[in-house]
Amino acid sequence: MPRTIKAPLGTTQAAGPSDPAVSERVAEIIDDIRRRGDEAVRHWSATFDRWEPESFRLSPERIEKIVAGVPEQVLEDIRFVQNQVRTFANHQRDSLTDIEVETLPGVRLGHRHLPVGRAGAYVPGGRYPLTASAHMTIVTAKVAGVPSVAACTPPIRGEVPAATVAAMHLAGADEIYLLGGVQAVAALAVGTETIQRVDMLAGPGNAYVAEAKRRLYGEVGIDLFAGPTEILIVADETADPLVVAVDLLSQAEHGPDSPAILITTSESVARAAADHINRLLPTMPTRDLAGPAWRDHGEILVVDDLDEAFAVADTYASEHVEVLTAEPRRALTSMRDYGALFLGEGTCVSYGDKVIGTNHVLPTRGAARYTGGLWVGKYLKTVTYQEITDEASSALLGEVCGRAARIELFEGHARSGDVRAAKYGDAKLPWNEPGFIDEEVVS
Repeated sequence: MPRTIKAPLGTTQAAGPSDPAVSERVAEIIDDIRRRGDEAVRHWSATFDRWEPESFRLSPERIEKIVAGVPEQVLEDIRFVQNQVRTFANHQRDSLTDIEVETLPGVRLGHRHLPVGRAGAYVPGGRYPLTASAHMTIVTAKVAGVPSVAACTPPIRGEVPAATVAAMHLAGADEIYLLGGVQAVAALAVGTETIQRVDMLAGPGNAYVAEAKRRLYGEVGIDLFAGPTEILIVADETADPLVVAVDLLSQAEHGPDSPAILITTSESVARAAADHINRLLPTMPTRDLAGPAWRDHGEILVVDDLDEAFAVADTYASEHVEVLTAEPRRALTSMRDYGALFLGEGTCVSYGDKVIGTNHVLPTRGAARYTGGLWVGKYLKTVTYQEITDEASSALLGEVCGRAARIELFEGHARSGDVRAAKYGDAKLPWNEPGFIDEEVVS
């Protein structure tokens, strides 16, 4: 059994029903936008962001001016990171091939991977201007082949987030709206007089944005349901306690409800890491967020061996799992429930968040048990097609279809098979003869 060095004081809500007050407010905003369109969007933007420009959509001239004002080093870094994301996304897309197989003589079955027609990308602002979310949502969509991507980001205290707009533009967004919150997500999902509805929504956000996506799912596709950022580190005696401490705090600063968990085979590493955290935390500029996260959701467990460490880690199904062990690649065959693995001291979750090229939109709150994160495939629909050119095969399938359908009492389905069994084979159609009465139906 694991030995607890530090237990969390609070609990992180599992994926499930949202806060009733949040849910009620979100429902009100969505319903209002359905009824009043642009007028409602303007009202809620003014209410929450004090932002009601003549047009929420940035014109090409305005975008060009904004991008021109961004420092060249920032632009170079954005281009570098987007190239990493684009390169990996291209390899992912190349792994998805269309197929066509012949299963019987003249029976051809196939599937194609088709991009959605229009995607919406939400890039959060608020506490942090998350320029990286532009790379993850927009670049990935464009690599998938999505013809039209509409991207939204909120103003920050009444100001244009220039670096975020630049990232959205360089990522390939076809439309950029300076609009945030539920009003942005709802406008993209249901459409207004000036904002064309999308087929799919992607991107992280606060509790209100997450609830809006939950409510709109089905009417529009979404990437996934996202909650507070999570980090879990699996470490053995070779791990550097300072690196462990720094990496745990790197994710705790996302918010006061972000879990940061260490599972280790070494009690000395556990205690040294805890000491480093207690020393470093008071000096962090983001201690107001990282402090409550570590106090309420931080956890340190000591286990007997790495087999137990990986097994316990799987029970958390954490968004990010960092493996700081002598043989980190062992986790690839020992674990199955995680959003993303970060193998070895040379990498870290922050690389995944910002620069390395894999997507940082990942499952949280245990959702890694059944889904992975955002990737090229999320923007693709795998659709099938069928064709029969051999008459004998059609006749054979018609006979089998007739029998199979009647087991399920689907007479209409059966007759679709019957007519082909008769036309292309030697089957009879008693139900098509004059005077035929189906006694079971009549009775």
